[in-house]
Amino acid sequence: MPPTRGHKRGHTGKGWGHDMAADKLKDRAVAMAKPKAKPYKLADGGGLYVEVMSNGSKFFRLKFRHGGKEGRMTFGAYPLKGLAEAREDARAAKKRLAEGVNPVHERKQEKIGATSGTFAALFEEWFEVKRPDWADLNIKKIRQIAERDLLPWLGARPVAELKAPEVLACLRRIEARNSLDVARRACQIVGQVFTLAIATGRAEMNPAGSLSKTLKKPVAGRRAAITDPAEVGEMLRAFASYRGGLVVKTALHLSALTWVRPGELRRMEWADLNLDAGEWLVNVESRKLTKVKKRTAAPHWVPLSAQAIEHLRALRPLTGRGRYVFPNGRGNARPMSEGGVLGALRSLGIAKEKMCAHGFRATASTLLNQQGWNPDAIERQLSHIETNAVRDAYNRATYQDERRRMMQSWADYLDSLASGSSKVVPIRAAA
Repeated sequence: MPPTRGHKRGHTGKGWGHDMAADKLKDRAVAMAKPKAKPYKLADGGGLYVEVMSNGSKFFRLKFRHGGKEGRMTFGAYPLKGLAEAREDARAAKKRLAEGVNPVHERKQEKIGATSGTFAALFEEWFEVKRPDWADLNIKKIRQIAERDLLPWLGARPVAELKAPEVLACLRRIEARNSLDVARRACQIVGQVFTLAIATGRAEMNPAGSLSKTLKKPVAGRRAAITDPAEVGEMLRAFASYRGGLVVKTALHLSALTWVRPGELRRMEWADLNLDAGEWLVNVESRKLTKVKKRTAAPHWVPLSAQAIEHLRALRPLTGRGRYVFPNGRGNARPMSEGGVLGALRSLGIAKEKMCAHGFRATASTLLNQQGWNPDAIERQLSHIETNAVRDAYNRATYQDERRRMMQSWADYLDSLASGSSKVVPIRAAA
């Protein structure tokens, strides 16, 4: 019986057949093949061929069909791989085709399996899970730490084999350039990546678990804050030009007008506001307290100036149907990210050395003390915890009226600074 067309091409039902008698190429022919202007092929038989590239490179490839579709598989470059070895690879691939397996897909899965247990793979997996909850500034910072300080040394290592000394060596490199805060952040990143690795069965222990205790402690410093009245006015004028959205723009203004902690501001809830009475009760869960203190603490009372109320009323049509006054841009069920106000300051060109999100508290405290307001009233408005229960109750009862006057005077003072008036006279506490 004469051979069919499929047999001439070495075609089988599952792939491209290979008959050693059909081999055409010789090693010498492959070695002597010269490059041309365009790539060309030297057929060996059964779908195996050598592709000669225009730059002189030569690759062994197999052409096959699987599931009615044509595919190609590369076995390696000549002369690192010889003709005989390529033929063996082709035979193995066609055996898998005969078994109904696509050898290209199988190879991809093997590669994925070989790399999915590396620190780099686990980091990317963890990063993608966490990214939706982070501000753009935080995303950029974590990616920078990983690519500069972690992945070059740990990326290719299987997480199951990583030990504490290797991780510590990375952290010591960061400390060597005196980036102590970055070293601690890097340690946290490694720890969270290993939490995922342990949960998914790719590691049994966290090598970063106790390393934070071995790291150098950063020297505590004062948070950056603008306290020069002229510069405060310049900053407030910059707020007016902010184009990043009403939610963050309002948060900027409320940061200056209320000077609560950034975490308390971003978790502000409409249910905690009484705009008609001009007050905000910061719920206990939003306050920076220990679990023990939260059990007995009361909400922090914040009197709202007319300016603060105006900003909140303008925002209510946009976010008033939800829980949070400043919802997250990626979902109203969560509050604005911790980097929201900080990112806005940076986008306005306000350097980190000049002002941070927490700095509004120092700005107000400094200027109000200079203007003669009662230090106890200022401390109460800052929500600094009074450890003496009797004094705490007395302060709460005594300073509410004074604090209301102080906050309205502060808002009026900020308006004067923002207007750039050269006749601004520092306000004084009423007698």
